[in-house]
Amino acid sequence: MRANRTRSSGEAKVQRRELLKSAAVLAAGSAAAPMLHALAASMPAVDAHIHLFDPTRPGGVPWPPKTDAVLCHPALPARYAPLAQPHGVVGAIAVECSPWLIDNFWLLDAVEQNPILLGFIGDLEPAAPDFAATLDRLHRSPLFLGIRYGNLWNRDLGAAVQSPEFLSGLKLLADAGLVLETANPDPALIAAVVQVSDRVPDLRVVLDHLPHANLPADPSARAAYDVNLRELSHRPKIYVKGSEIVQRIDGQVVLDAARYKAALDRLWDLFGEDRIFFGSDWPNSDALAPYAETFSVAHHYIATRSLSAQQKYFRKNSTAVYKWKSRTPAQAHLLAS
Repeated sequence: MRANRTRSSGEAKVQRRELLKSAAVLAAGSAAAPMLHALAASMPAVDAHIHLFDPTRPGGVPWPPKTDAVLCHPALPARYAPLAQPHGVVGAIAVECSPWLIDNFWLLDAVEQNPILLGFIGDLEPAAPDFAATLDRLHRSPLFLGIRYGNLWNRDLGAAVQSPEFLSGLKLLADAGLVLETANPDPALIAAVVQVSDRVPDLRVVLDHLPHANLPADPSARAAYDVNLRELSHRPKIYVKGSEIVQRIDGQVVLDAARYKAALDRLWDLFGEDRIFFGSDWPNSDALAPYAETFSVAHHYIATRSLSAQQKYFRKNSTAVYKWKSRTPAQAHLLAS
């Protein structure tokens, strides 16, 4: 335990040095003044996408795989908080990364015990016979914010949405005021979300990891993808999570925010400042870069926007999406500001 605390303290010191280094670089030119102001302000933030798991528990976990030397370590709030708090993060939302029904309750327990966590997104099958009962059980906690369904665990949202039972489950979700999150976007998933929105228009839907969407090379397929994305941008209950910005390009991890500007600008122009918000994807993001650098890329990009837009991106939009309630004074201050 002592070794873990020492490592966390060291990580926090590294992140503080990284923030100071970023500010120094930005200060080199007057054109960077808006970004320097944003960094210096230490704007409070909500990280709307982290994962929690413990590979050491009895029975193990379905994710990450045991062979993953980077990720296969306990990812718990005590490890996360010292990484995020130096960047002004005062709250986070955990997204389930297991298809095991029991893990929803493991995650509920972990969230309840750690007030830095504002809530969690579970993993349920809307067409399952016990969906309504499980949804009701989880929804007794105000920390339960919705479910995730998409391109993971061999699921197919496009096929599922054809099922009356699946649609009934989504309608229960919408009636409860909860959220549907998707995962790992590609053209088929975006087309499926259009169908979901058509059939359950009151459902709030979050497009996770859209900056890292798997785009088709075929021109006609890309055109269809663009049409569907544009259609979703006109629907006010569709939101975009700015997670998985950092990518490996030509074999190298790119940490220069300018390399992502054109793609991020396109999403911004489509969905606007009221429907895009921050998520780190920690600890999966560690496969590419430490938390400090993942946060820095997002921060450098959003710092070119207005102060109002920055506040929406880092905290206000997540409130609108998830309807989360504060658990600490710092979180209460965010709601009041």
